[in-house]
Amino acid sequence: MELTGTAEEYGSYRPLLISLAYRMLGSVTEAEDIVQEAFLYVNETKPDNILNPKAYLCKIVTHRCIDHLRSASKQREVYVGPWLPEPLVMNEDTRKGPDELYTHKESISTAYLLLLQQLSWTERAVFLLREVLQYDYNEIADIVGKSSTNCRQIFRRAKSALTRIPITDTDSEEVTPTAKPTVMEQASDAVEQFVQALLSGDVNALLNIIKSDAVLYSDGGGKVTAAVRPIHGAGRIAMFFSGLLSRPPEGFSYSVTGVNGDIGIVTYTNGQPLNVVTFQVQERQIANIYIVVNPDKLRHIPAI
Repeated sequence: MELTGTAEEYGSYRPLLISLAYRMLGSVTEAEDIVQEAFLYVNETKPDNILNPKAYLCKIVTHRCIDHLRSASKQREVYVGPWLPEPLVMNEDTRKGPDELYTHKESISTAYLLLLQQLSWTERAVFLLREVLQYDYNEIADIVGKSSTNCRQIFRRAKSALTRIPITDTDSEEVTPTAKPTVMEQASDAVEQFVQALLSGDVNALLNIIKSDAVLYSDGGGKVTAAVRPIHGAGRIAMFFSGLLSRPPEGFSYSVTGVNGDIGIVTYTNGQPLNVVTFQVQERQIANIYIVVNPDKLRHIPAI
């Protein structure tokens, strides 16, 4: 089968490829660029006798992601403050089709993407191809250039490393009229309580909704003012947010929306994105808070 890079083929495989690249890189814009480059390459080279176009494109995208990670490793080493993935603000375009990012919401959460960063590039690729995209080991072996036996061992090692911190699969839960609130509903309730406590200036309510050992991570990338070290403890986190709200910028507004498969907050100044806040909720309380302020990581978010 010949790949021609037609608009129909691009539209068919693009969501799957971007979902793979985004999880590999933690960057929306870089994932889109790499997928675009992959299709341009296929269109220019026009390879013949490709029996599995989807696997072939996954192979190109995986290799380009690994090459990109290698070239960017030096930049990551000197990154100012905590590094967080680019936020993926959910919209209708990210909820269509079985291969979309939204298929496995828990595997694009900020906490999960940070766990993936602990894996080597090859481990990350093998794990994603198997766990998220459901490829068999022979297909994965062809994509990453290793034996199927080796890929099986790599996957087990990666899965073992990631499961040291449990990530709840919200997709597996069913909602019935008498069922207990799902994890997603609990997260939504916790975030709503958090927002209301902030807006009302109720510090006690903040302390109740934030776990005592919670951690706040703020990614400014050295481009804007941000906490260069994680902030530990509910008391310090409450003081941090109280300080921010005591001097809101001109034209401040916010939106509670879906971010990385969870409930998040996008704030704006005069309609332009200012930051994106995501949460990790455990046992109805906020365990971790992630704030992306780096303007380079907000460029893909539309103004309002």
